[in-house]
Amino acid sequence: MTPEDQRLLDGHDVEAEGLSDWRLLFWRLHARFETGDFATGVRLVEAIGVAAEAADHHPDVDLTYPRVDVRLWSHDVGGATPRDVRLARDITAAAAALGAVARPEQVSVLELAIDTPDFAEVKAFWAALLGHEPSPHDHRELTDPDGTMPTIWAQATDPHEAPRQRWHLDLRVPPEVAQTRIRAALDAGGTLVSDERAPAFWVLADAQGNQACITTWRGRD
Repeated sequence: MTPEDQRLLDGHDVEAEGLSDWRLLFWRLHARFETGDFATGVRLVEAIGVAAEAADHHPDVDLTYPRVDVRLWSHDVGGATPRDVRLARDITAAAAALGAVARPEQVSVLELAIDTPDFAEVKAFWAALLGHEPSPHDHRELTDPDGTMPTIWAQATDPHEAPRQRWHLDLRVPPEVAQTRIRAALDAGGTLVSDERAPAFWVLADAQGNQACITTWRGRD
């Protein structure tokens, strides 16, 4: 394996690769393919298995009716690399050959954010309780090594003010989906609390003041 194949890719790198079927969400490539029926989904999973074995690189695959969800990342570096890009292209080709339709606008990842003045004080507790590990990317994160449970993100708060809402949801979406999702939330009775850090994140609240964030990879350079 060359050093280039271990190079960690960010959102700009992935965009430059032109992977129209895939989106980078929290360091992993995500894709969804609508198969129309279960049998086609099985055939797509089989084709993904063949491509993965040939590449000696193995994605996470969820088969449901009527779609297949795929997640790609390199465990040794904790994120997407050029070898994930190559396998993504092979999976896209396999999906196209079977007539499966890519739906990148439907992918998203849920993150749980804890409001705390001192994450170090409680970090070990939440890691032990959930079976999470410290993130290789940010000391404020705990991640599930299996990639199935939400990441825990620590949001710093004023130590002299007890947060009214201890936990809130962060939803990571593809950048082109953010405004549509925000508009849907506002039309459903929500309010925009802050767009000061957009496009990294927008803070929204429901009619009772409970807050959540729509987040993207943009604006985090």
